[in-house]
Amino acid sequence: MADSKEVIEAKEKTNDREFFLNVVKTNPTLIEWANDTIRDDKDVMLNAIKADGGVLEFASDRLKDDKEVVLESVKRVGWTCCYASETLRADKDILMAACTMDGQALYYASKELRDDKDVVITAVTNKPIILKYASHRLRGDIDVAIAAVTKGKGKVIEYLLPELQNDERILKLME
Repeated sequence: MADSKEVIEAKEKTNDREFFLNVVKTNPTLIEWANDTIRDDKDVMLNAIKADGGVLEFASDRLKDDKEVVLESVKRVGWTCCYASETLRADKDILMAACTMDGQALYYASKELRDDKDVVITAVTNKPIILKYASHRLRGDIDVAIAAVTKGKGKVIEYLLPELQNDERILKLME
């Protein structure tokens, strides 16, 4: 399939910062065709991300390690934390914002944040089945279990530790 006229123009203007600074406000995915220097330009990328958080994928590694840039993205599209640097996937602010938008973000969280009760409750409240990626310790926590079962009912029971699967408080929530 032939490229659209917008893509052709973006490819032709790959080095034109002003072009991308403006075009990404209405057609953010065109940032894919910008050169490396432009995809490392914080102003350009923030404009693109404000229009479509998913374009974090095309940001430079340096910007994927910039808390402001990543936070802007995950506040719009939680799962984009998968593009964040390892350091930022271990940042509680980033993961709380991401899990608020999409509980699936817990999948990309650091081991430490998979064991953070606030992060896990936020994630399972948004997407109960993500409980399976919480730490072993938190899959045995009654507060986490209640949050997950309240929203997910029987779909999450198998991810709770055995002692909670038969807990009367959990069983009552499943009625």
